[in-house]
Amino acid sequence: MKLMITLSLALNILVLVPVTYGLATSATWAQEAYGAAAPARGILLAVYLAILAGSAALLLKPIPAAVAALLAIQVVYKLLTPMTVGTLGNPVVVSNLAIAAFHAVTLGLILTRSPA
Repeated sequence: MKLMITLSLALNILVLVPVTYGLATSATWAQEAYGAAAPARGILLAVYLAILAGSAALLLKPIPAAVAALLAIQVVYKLLTPMTVGTLGNPVVVSNLAIAAFHAVTLGLILTRSPA
């Protein structure tokens, strides 16, 4: 369980550092994947920065219940993206589904192996 917690949090950091940088700088690839700069994209950047900060903090002090809360929210929103975006053809949707699957495994381990 501890290894999967570390891997899930590290995955968040490894994905979100370049993604938040790309969104903040309006990199070409970010515009292609997320659309043109707009208030909604700025809100998404704020959410991603919060997940990044939370992941970094929890990597330093992993509290299983807090990690479970973070991952549960991520799994839900990532599983909703195909419906909210309306396609499986967007690379963000595809990566969200892959990350959701990984985090779901970690979440399952936390929920079944953590003391009550």
